[in-house]
Amino acid sequence: MPSPALPPKATPDWTSIRRRRRIVAILLIPLILCLVLVVLCMIFEEQFIFFPSRYPQGDWNPAGLKFEDAQFTASDGTPLHGWYVPHENPRAVVLFSHGNAGNLSDRAEMLRTLNGLAGVSVMIYDYRGYGKSGGRPTEQGLLRDGRAARAWLARRAGIAEPRIVLMGRSLGGGVAVDLAAADGARGLVLESTFTSIPEMAAVHYSWLPMRSLIRNRFDSLAKIGRYHGPLLASHGNSDRVVPYEMGKRLFAAANEPKTFFTVEGGDHNDPQPPGYYRQLVEFLDALP
Repeated sequence: MPSPALPPKATPDWTSIRRRRRIVAILLIPLILCLVLVVLCMIFEEQFIFFPSRYPQGDWNPAGLKFEDAQFTASDGTPLHGWYVPHENPRAVVLFSHGNAGNLSDRAEMLRTLNGLAGVSVMIYDYRGYGKSGGRPTEQGLLRDGRAARAWLARRAGIAEPRIVLMGRSLGGGVAVDLAAADGARGLVLESTFTSIPEMAAVHYSWLPMRSLIRNRFDSLAKIGRYHGPLLASHGNSDRVVPYEMGKRLFAAANEPKTFFTVEGGDHNDPQPPGYYRQLVEFLDALP
């Protein structure tokens, strides 16, 4: 009996196969590029957050500002540097934590105003990697630096650390919130401060899945509820770096007593107006 005939072998449709491969490649390229960008952002994360100017960049002998050099060391041995501007009869003793760019020498005019107009003794310091301070900036490093600066200031001013008013601008607000939440403060003053670094990344890099991958978090929104003392917060309603609504959210999460000052038309790096300093003096005079 003859064997049944076998069906002819199907000829591959190489045109369709090549078309499908091209489609897959086209779809994979954006995914691969996105993954590469995410990895690069993780590797160079600190470069996206911290923009230090090292000494000798800046004006280290500003006219009309009398200050003492402060040399001290963080708990991990990192050498740090600051300026202390004393007042003969201060309303308060203030530790000022500056933003993420430049160094303390860029803030001479602000120090003159705080010391002269607001009538406070004030210390400003450079985080590790900034100005004359050693090391490289990281979140945990900056928090250590803030604690070391507060300890130096308390010794120099002859007061207990919780009697110091903590003041921070932008990134420095994250340092000030951490100190106040952990150890308390006579008062807390925040200028143009964000809720957290992951939320800032979502604002400026919304197309990258960065929120869960960021190591440096500065999560002030989660911490500020642990501070139970007077708060003065200010924010410009035209801030193009830290959205005004973000500053309002951080303020809403804080405990009473608290005051919010809107800088009308203020952008992120604009100087504070005279009305803000009048509000600051009123705030300081009301502190217990």
